[in-house]
Amino acid sequence: MYKLVFYVPQTHVESVKASVFATGAGRIGDYDSCCWQILGQGQFRPLDGSQPFIGQAGQVERVSEYRVELVCEDDLIGPALAALREAHPYEEPAYDVWQLADL
Repeated sequence: MYKLVFYVPQTHVESVKASVFATGAGRIGDYDSCCWQILGQGQFRPLDGSQPFIGQAGQVERVSEYRVELVCEDDLIGPALAALREAHPYEEPAYDVWQLADL
């Protein structure tokens, strides 16, 4: 089992979650589409050669983003990450993947 954490602009949080949930990620027992999320502020500066969805190269940008956390079965983490990358509006979405202990 893995925990997937990703950051997504407020404007795209529901569509990105739907894409990730469609892979089967976010299931806990007899419940699906399970996640925890919180609104915060992301910061980045696009570098030369980037194609930013928001902002301009060389300028620091601050954006309202959600941090979304969900669990994912071992065999679904690859498809879940592919769905995240496909649905996310950013050229380089920020995410973490943690393998969870089976206790």
